Amino acid sequence: MTAPPGGPPRGISPRVISVDVLRGLTVAAMVLVNNPGSWSAIYWPLRHAEWNGFTPTDMIFPFFLFIVGVAIPLALGTRLERDAPGLVGRVLRRSLAIFALGLLLHALPWFHLATLRIPGVLQRIAICYLLAALLVVWSGGIAGWRLQALVAGALLVGYWLLMTRVPVPGGVAGDLSPAGNLAGYIDRRVLGPHVWTVSRFYDPEGLLSSLPAVATTLLGVLAGHWLRVAGTARRVTGGLVLGGLAATAVGWLWGQSFPINKSLWTSSYALFMAGLAALALAACYWLIEGRRWRRLAGPFVVLGITALPLFFLSSLMARLLLLIRVGPEQVRLQAWLFDRLFASWLPPIDASLAYALAYVLLWWGLMWALSRTGVRLRV
Repeated sequence: MTAPPGGPPRGISPRVISVDVLRGLTVAAMVLVNNPGSWSAIYWPLRHAEWNGFTPTDMIFPFFLFIVGVAIPLALGTRLERDAPGLVGRVLRRSLAIFALGLLLHALPWFHLATLRIPGVLQRIAICYLLAALLVVWSGGIAGWRLQALVAGALLVGYWLLMTRVPVPGGVAGDLSPAGNLAGYIDRRVLGPHVWTVSRFYDPEGLLSSLPAVATTLLGVLAGHWLRVAGTARRVTGGLVLGGLAATAVGWLWGQSFPINKSLWTSSYALFMAGLAALALAACYWLIEGRRWRRLAGPFVVLGITALPLFFLSSLMARLLLLIRVGPEQVRLQAWLFDRLFASWLPPIDASLAYALAYVLLWWGLMWALSRTGVRLRV
Protein backbone atom coordinates (compact mmCIF):
# COMPACT_ATOMS: atom_id res chain seq x y z
CA MET A 1 0.00 0.00 0.00
CA THR A 2 1.26 3.46 -0.77
CA ALA A 3 1.98 6.06 1.86
CA PRO A 4 -0.15 9.19 2.06
CA PRO A 5 0.78 12.22 -0.06
CA GLY A 6 3.39 14.49 1.45
CA GLY A 7 5.84 11.72 2.32
CA PRO A 8 5.79 8.76 4.67
CA PRO A 9 5.64 9.03 8.45
CA ARG A 10 8.94 8.94 10.31
CA GLY A 11 10.64 5.56 9.96
CA ILE A 12 8.29 4.29 7.24
CA SER A 13 9.28 3.99 3.57
CA PRO A 14 6.89 5.11 0.79
CA ARG A 15 5.94 1.43 0.57
CA VAL A 16 6.35 -0.92 3.50
CA ILE A 17 7.97 -3.73 1.55
CA SER A 18 7.85 -6.14 4.48
CA VAL A 19 4.04 -6.04 4.45
CA ASP A 20 4.05 -6.89 0.74
CA VAL A 21 6.49 -9.73 1.39
CA LEU A 22 4.38 -11.29 4.14
CA ARG A 23 1.27 -10.88 2.00
CA GLY A 24 3.08 -12.50 -0.92
CA LEU A 25 4.25 -15.42 1.19
CA THR A 26 0.73 -15.88 2.51
CA VAL A 27 -1.02 -15.83 -0.86
CA ALA A 28 1.61 -18.22 -2.26
CA ALA A 29 0.78 -20.58 0.61
CA MET A 30 -2.94 -20.18 -0.15
CA VAL A 31 -2.41 -21.19 -3.78
CA LEU A 32 -0.14 -24.08 -2.71
CA VAL A 33 -2.55 -25.72 -0.26
CA ASN A 34 -5.58 -25.19 -2.51
CA ASN A 35 -4.07 -26.91 -5.55
CA PRO A 36 -2.53 -30.30 -4.79
CA GLY A 37 -2.15 -32.73 -7.65
CA SER A 38 -4.36 -35.17 -5.76
CA TRP A 39 -6.46 -34.53 -2.67
CA SER A 40 -5.86 -38.13 -1.61
CA ALA A 41 -2.08 -37.65 -1.34
CA ILE A 42 -1.12 -34.60 0.75
CA TYR A 43 1.55 -34.11 3.39
CA TRP A 44 -0.04 -33.36 6.78
CA PRO A 45 1.23 -29.74 7.06
CA LEU A 46 -0.72 -28.97 3.89
CA ARG A 47 -3.99 -30.25 5.34
CA HIS A 48 -6.40 -28.46 7.68
CA ALA A 49 -6.88 -29.89 11.15
CA GLU A 50 -9.90 -32.16 11.17
CA TRP A 51 -11.54 -30.09 13.92
CA ASN A 52 -9.82 -28.77 17.06
CA GLY A 53 -6.13 -27.88 16.90
CA PHE A 54 -4.22 -26.51 13.95
CA THR A 55 -1.70 -27.29 11.25
CA PRO A 56 0.48 -24.83 9.28
CA THR A 57 -2.34 -24.66 6.72
CA ASP A 58 -4.70 -23.30 9.38
CA MET A 59 -2.36 -20.33 9.83
CA ILE A 60 -2.75 -19.04 6.27
CA PHE A 61 -6.19 -17.43 6.21
CA PRO A 62 -5.90 -15.58 9.55
CA PHE A 63 -2.47 -14.34 8.48
CA PHE A 64 -4.04 -12.91 5.33
CA LEU A 65 -6.83 -11.19 7.28
CA PHE A 66 -4.28 -9.80 9.73
CA ILE A 67 -2.33 -8.34 6.80
CA VAL A 68 -5.56 -6.89 5.37
CA GLY A 69 -5.89 -5.07 8.67
CA VAL A 70 -2.27 -3.92 8.70
CA ALA A 71 -2.68 -2.42 5.23
CA ILE A 72 -5.76 -0.35 6.14
CA PRO A 73 -3.95 2.41 8.11
CA LEU A 74 -1.05 2.33 5.65
CA ALA A 75 -3.38 2.78 2.67
CA LEU A 76 -5.76 5.35 4.16
CA GLY A 77 -3.14 7.34 6.08
CA THR A 78 -3.63 11.08 6.35
CA ARG A 79 -6.45 10.98 3.80
CA LEU A 80 -8.67 10.23 6.79
CA GLU A 81 -8.24 13.85 7.82
CA ARG A 82 -9.02 15.31 4.39
CA ASP A 83 -11.65 13.15 2.73
CA ALA A 84 -13.30 10.70 5.14
CA PRO A 85 -16.63 10.62 3.20
CA GLY A 86 -14.77 9.82 0.00
CA LEU A 87 -12.94 7.00 1.72
CA VAL A 88 -16.24 5.45 2.80
CA GLY A 89 -17.32 5.22 -0.83
CA ARG A 90 -13.98 3.73 -1.81
CA VAL A 91 -14.17 1.11 0.94
CA LEU A 92 -17.74 0.18 -0.02
CA ARG A 93 -16.87 -0.19 -3.72
CA ARG A 94 -13.81 -2.31 -3.05
CA SER A 95 -15.65 -4.56 -0.59
CA LEU A 96 -18.48 -5.09 -3.05
CA ALA A 97 -16.04 -5.97 -5.83
CA ILE A 98 -14.21 -8.54 -3.69
CA PHE A 99 -17.50 -10.08 -2.51
CA ALA A 100 -18.80 -10.27 -6.09
CA LEU A 101 -15.64 -12.04 -7.27
CA GLY A 102 -16.12 -14.62 -4.53
CA LEU A 103 -19.70 -15.26 -5.60
CA LEU A 104 -18.60 -15.53 -9.23
CA LEU A 105 -16.09 -18.25 -8.34
CA HIS A 106 -18.82 -20.25 -6.65
CA ALA A 107 -21.34 -19.67 -9.43
CA LEU A 108 -19.18 -20.75 -12.36
CA PRO A 109 -19.91 -22.42 -14.66
CA TRP A 110 -23.56 -23.35 -14.20
CA PHE A 111 -24.89 -20.47 -12.06
CA HIS A 112 -27.26 -22.62 -9.97
CA LEU A 113 -28.55 -19.71 -7.90
CA ALA A 114 -30.82 -21.88 -5.76
CA THR A 115 -27.82 -23.65 -4.22
CA LEU A 116 -25.08 -21.07 -4.77
CA ARG A 117 -22.75 -20.97 -1.78
CA ILE A 118 -22.86 -17.41 -0.42
CA PRO A 119 -20.01 -17.49 2.15
CA GLY A 120 -16.45 -18.03 1.01
CA VAL A 121 -12.84 -16.90 1.35
CA LEU A 122 -13.15 -13.76 -0.77
CA GLN A 123 -16.53 -13.00 0.77
CA ARG A 124 -15.05 -13.15 4.28
CA ILE A 125 -12.15 -10.94 3.21
CA ALA A 126 -14.66 -8.43 1.82
CA ILE A 127 -16.74 -8.38 5.02
CA CYS A 128 -13.74 -8.11 7.33
CA TYR A 129 -12.16 -5.36 5.23
CA LEU A 130 -15.44 -3.47 5.03
CA LEU A 131 -16.18 -3.48 8.77
CA ALA A 132 -12.60 -2.87 9.88
CA ALA A 133 -11.97 -0.06 7.39
CA LEU A 134 -15.26 1.68 8.17
CA LEU A 135 -14.48 1.57 11.88
CA VAL A 136 -11.04 3.07 11.20
CA VAL A 137 -12.59 5.86 9.09
CA TRP A 138 -15.41 6.65 11.53
CA SER A 139 -13.16 6.56 14.59
CA GLY A 140 -10.60 8.92 13.10
CA GLY A 141 -7.79 6.56 12.18
CA ILE A 142 -5.01 6.23 14.70
CA ALA A 143 -6.80 8.64 17.05
CA GLY A 144 -9.45 5.96 17.53
CA TRP A 145 -7.12 3.06 18.22
CA ARG A 146 -8.53 2.53 21.71
CA LEU A 147 -12.05 2.15 20.32
CA GLN A 148 -10.76 -0.19 17.62
CA ALA A 149 -9.02 -2.31 20.27
CA LEU A 150 -12.16 -2.29 22.42
CA VAL A 151 -14.31 -3.46 19.50
CA ALA A 152 -11.86 -6.26 18.72
CA GLY A 153 -11.93 -7.39 22.35
CA ALA A 154 -15.73 -7.16 22.52
CA LEU A 155 -16.07 -9.29 19.38
CA LEU A 156 -13.79 -11.98 20.79
CA VAL A 157 -15.44 -12.06 24.21
CA GLY A 158 -18.94 -11.75 22.77
CA TYR A 159 -18.38 -14.66 20.39
CA TRP A 160 -16.97 -16.77 23.21
CA LEU A 161 -20.04 -16.08 25.35
CA LEU A 162 -22.43 -16.85 22.49
CA MET A 163 -20.70 -20.11 21.59
CA THR A 164 -20.36 -21.36 25.17
CA ARG A 165 -23.48 -19.98 26.88
CA VAL A 166 -26.25 -20.05 24.26
CA PRO A 167 -27.68 -23.50 23.41
CA VAL A 168 -29.20 -24.35 20.05
CA PRO A 169 -32.82 -25.57 20.11
CA GLY A 170 -32.78 -29.10 21.42
CA GLY A 171 -29.09 -28.89 22.30
CA VAL A 172 -26.91 -27.83 25.20
CA ALA A 173 -24.85 -24.70 25.76
CA GLY A 174 -21.17 -25.07 24.94
CA ASP A 175 -21.59 -27.84 22.35
CA LEU A 176 -18.74 -27.14 19.91
CA SER A 177 -19.17 -30.24 17.79
CA PRO A 178 -19.68 -29.90 13.99
CA ALA A 179 -23.39 -30.67 14.27
CA GLY A 180 -24.19 -29.03 17.60
CA ASN A 181 -22.44 -25.65 17.61
CA LEU A 182 -24.38 -22.39 17.52
CA ALA A 183 -22.51 -20.93 14.51
CA GLY A 184 -23.42 -23.92 12.36
CA TYR A 185 -27.05 -23.78 13.51
CA ILE A 186 -27.32 -20.11 12.47
CA ASP A 187 -25.75 -20.89 9.09
CA ARG A 188 -28.25 -23.67 8.46
CA ARG A 189 -31.23 -21.56 9.53
CA VAL A 190 -30.27 -18.37 7.70
CA LEU A 191 -28.41 -19.60 4.63
CA GLY A 192 -30.10 -22.97 4.13
CA PRO A 193 -28.75 -24.57 0.92
CA HIS A 194 -26.32 -21.68 0.36
CA VAL A 195 -23.61 -23.13 2.65
CA TRP A 196 -20.52 -25.23 2.10
CA THR A 197 -21.61 -28.48 0.46
CA VAL A 198 -18.72 -30.49 1.93
CA SER A 199 -20.36 -30.26 5.35
CA ARG A 200 -24.06 -30.54 6.07
CA PHE A 201 -23.69 -28.81 9.43
CA TYR A 202 -21.63 -25.62 9.19
CA ASP A 203 -19.81 -23.24 6.87
CA PRO A 204 -16.17 -22.44 7.74
CA GLU A 205 -16.74 -18.88 6.47
CA GLY A 206 -20.21 -18.59 7.94
CA LEU A 207 -22.14 -15.75 9.52
CA LEU A 208 -21.49 -15.84 13.26
CA SER A 209 -17.86 -16.90 12.92
CA SER A 210 -17.23 -13.74 10.89
CA LEU A 211 -17.32 -11.78 14.16
CA PRO A 212 -13.97 -13.07 15.49
CA ALA A 213 -12.59 -12.91 11.94
CA VAL A 214 -13.28 -9.17 11.99
CA ALA A 215 -11.42 -9.05 15.31
CA THR A 216 -8.43 -10.72 13.61
CA THR A 217 -8.48 -7.93 11.02
CA LEU A 218 -8.76 -5.23 13.69
CA LEU A 219 -5.73 -6.64 15.49
CA GLY A 220 -3.92 -6.20 12.19
CA VAL A 221 -5.18 -2.60 12.07
CA LEU A 222 -3.55 -1.95 15.45
CA ALA A 223 -0.28 -3.37 14.12
CA GLY A 224 -0.62 -1.11 11.08
CA HIS A 225 -0.98 1.95 13.33
CA TRP A 226 2.16 0.88 15.15
CA LEU A 227 4.08 0.62 11.88
CA ARG A 228 3.15 4.20 11.02
CA VAL A 229 4.11 5.86 14.29
CA ALA A 230 6.70 3.72 16.08
CA GLY A 231 9.71 5.23 14.33
CA THR A 232 12.88 3.15 14.18
CA ALA A 233 13.02 -0.39 12.87
CA ARG A 234 14.16 -1.61 16.29
CA ARG A 235 11.16 -0.03 18.01
CA VAL A 236 8.71 -1.28 15.37
CA THR A 237 10.08 -4.80 15.61
CA GLY A 238 10.18 -4.79 19.40
CA GLY A 239 6.57 -3.68 19.67
CA LEU A 240 5.39 -6.31 17.20
CA VAL A 241 7.31 -9.03 19.05
CA LEU A 242 5.91 -8.04 22.44
CA GLY A 243 2.37 -7.77 21.12
CA GLY A 244 2.71 -10.99 19.17
CA LEU A 245 4.02 -12.95 22.13
CA ALA A 246 1.26 -11.62 24.38
CA ALA A 247 -1.51 -12.45 21.91
CA THR A 248 -0.07 -15.90 21.22
CA ALA A 249 0.20 -16.71 24.93
CA VAL A 250 -3.30 -15.48 25.79
CA GLY A 251 -4.78 -17.27 22.77
CA TRP A 252 -3.07 -20.51 23.75
CA LEU A 253 -4.26 -20.28 27.34
CA TRP A 254 -7.80 -19.43 26.20
CA GLY A 255 -7.65 -22.46 23.95
CA GLN A 256 -7.50 -24.75 26.96
CA SER A 257 -11.19 -23.98 27.64
CA PHE A 258 -12.35 -22.64 24.25
CA PRO A 259 -10.43 -24.84 21.78
CA ILE A 260 -8.39 -23.42 18.93
CA ASN A 261 -10.54 -24.26 15.92
CA LYS A 262 -10.23 -22.81 12.43
CA SER A 263 -13.63 -24.02 11.17
CA LEU A 264 -15.40 -22.18 14.02
CA TRP A 265 -12.80 -19.37 14.08
CA THR A 266 -12.90 -19.54 17.86
CA SER A 267 -11.75 -16.51 19.83
CA SER A 268 -8.68 -18.41 21.03
CA TYR A 269 -7.84 -19.24 17.42
CA ALA A 270 -8.28 -15.62 16.31
CA LEU A 271 -6.02 -14.28 19.07
CA PHE A 272 -3.42 -17.04 18.80
CA MET A 273 -3.08 -16.67 15.03
CA ALA A 274 -2.99 -12.87 15.18
CA GLY A 275 -0.09 -13.21 17.61
CA LEU A 276 1.79 -15.53 15.26
CA ALA A 277 1.08 -13.18 12.34
CA ALA A 278 2.50 -10.25 14.33
CA LEU A 279 5.66 -12.26 15.02
CA ALA A 280 5.97 -13.12 11.33
CA LEU A 281 5.53 -9.46 10.42
CA ALA A 282 8.20 -8.51 12.98
CA ALA A 283 10.65 -10.93 11.37
CA CYS A 284 9.91 -9.62 7.87
CA TYR A 285 10.13 -6.00 9.01
CA TRP A 286 13.44 -6.49 10.80
CA LEU A 287 15.07 -8.31 7.87
CA ILE A 288 13.73 -6.10 5.09
CA GLU A 289 13.20 -2.64 6.57
CA GLY A 290 15.83 -2.93 9.30
CA ARG A 291 18.61 -5.03 7.75
CA ARG A 292 17.75 -3.94 4.19
CA TRP A 293 17.60 -7.44 2.73
CA ARG A 294 15.63 -6.09 -0.21
CA ARG A 295 16.92 -8.45 -2.91
CA LEU A 296 15.38 -11.47 -1.21
CA ALA A 297 12.07 -9.64 -1.04
CA GLY A 298 11.56 -9.16 -4.77
CA PRO A 299 9.80 -12.42 -5.73
CA PHE A 300 7.33 -12.13 -2.87
CA VAL A 301 6.64 -8.44 -3.46
CA VAL A 302 5.43 -9.37 -6.95
CA LEU A 303 2.90 -11.74 -5.39
CA GLY A 304 2.03 -9.42 -2.51
CA ILE A 305 1.01 -6.42 -4.58
CA THR A 306 -1.39 -8.56 -6.66
CA ALA A 307 -2.57 -10.91 -3.89
CA LEU A 308 -6.35 -10.73 -4.38
CA PRO A 309 -6.30 -10.83 -8.21
CA LEU A 310 -3.80 -13.69 -7.98
CA PHE A 311 -6.01 -15.67 -5.62
CA PHE A 312 -9.07 -15.10 -7.82
CA LEU A 313 -7.36 -15.93 -11.12
CA SER A 314 -5.54 -18.99 -9.77
CA SER A 315 -8.81 -20.29 -8.30
CA LEU A 316 -10.59 -19.61 -11.59
CA MET A 317 -7.97 -21.49 -13.58
CA ALA A 318 -8.12 -24.40 -11.12
CA ARG A 319 -11.88 -24.55 -11.68
CA LEU A 320 -11.42 -24.53 -15.46
CA LEU A 321 -8.82 -27.31 -15.30
CA LEU A 322 -11.44 -29.47 -13.58
CA LEU A 323 -14.15 -28.60 -16.09
CA ILE A 324 -12.22 -29.08 -19.33
CA ARG A 325 -12.01 -32.70 -20.47
CA VAL A 326 -9.52 -34.10 -22.98
CA GLY A 327 -8.84 -37.30 -24.88
CA PRO A 328 -11.15 -40.09 -25.94
CA GLU A 329 -11.84 -40.98 -22.30
CA GLN A 330 -12.80 -37.38 -21.49
CA VAL A 331 -10.35 -37.11 -18.60
CA ARG A 332 -10.28 -33.88 -16.65
CA LEU A 333 -7.47 -31.65 -17.86
CA GLN A 334 -6.12 -31.28 -14.32
CA ALA A 335 -5.86 -35.05 -13.89
CA TRP A 336 -4.35 -35.43 -17.36
CA LEU A 337 -1.61 -32.89 -16.60
CA PHE A 338 -0.94 -34.37 -13.17
CA ASP A 339 -0.65 -37.94 -14.45
CA ARG A 340 1.64 -37.12 -17.36
CA LEU A 341 3.86 -34.46 -15.83
CA PHE A 342 4.25 -35.67 -12.26
CA ALA A 343 2.53 -38.93 -11.28
CA SER A 344 4.32 -40.90 -14.02
CA TRP A 345 7.71 -40.59 -12.32
CA LEU A 346 7.16 -39.55 -8.69
CA PRO A 347 5.56 -41.27 -5.69
CA PRO A 348 1.92 -40.10 -5.29
CA ILE A 349 2.46 -37.74 -2.35
CA ASP A 350 5.58 -36.17 -3.90
CA ALA A 351 3.86 -35.88 -7.27
CA SER A 352 0.94 -34.09 -5.61
CA LEU A 353 3.29 -31.62 -3.92
CA ALA A 354 5.30 -31.09 -7.10
CA TYR A 355 2.12 -30.24 -9.00
CA ALA A 356 1.14 -27.69 -6.34
CA LEU A 357 4.61 -26.11 -6.36
CA ALA A 358 4.59 -25.93 -10.15
CA TYR A 359 1.19 -24.23 -10.03
CA VAL A 360 2.54 -21.60 -7.62
CA LEU A 361 5.60 -21.03 -9.83
CA LEU A 362 3.39 -20.70 -12.89
CA TRP A 363 1.41 -17.92 -11.26
CA TRP A 364 4.51 -16.26 -9.91
CA GLY A 365 5.88 -16.21 -13.47
CA LEU A 366 2.67 -14.72 -14.83
CA MET A 367 2.59 -12.01 -12.16
CA TRP A 368 6.27 -11.25 -12.69
CA ALA A 369 5.76 -10.93 -16.45
CA LEU A 370 2.84 -8.55 -15.92
CA SER A 371 4.87 -6.45 -13.50
CA ARG A 372 7.72 -6.22 -15.99
CA THR A 373 5.35 -4.83 -18.61
CA GLY A 374 3.98 -2.26 -16.18
CA VAL A 375 0.58 -3.95 -15.88
CA ARG A 376 -0.75 -4.02 -12.31
CA LEU A 377 -3.87 -5.93 -11.41
CA ARG A 378 -6.00 -4.39 -8.71
CA VAL A 379 -9.29 -5.12 -6.95
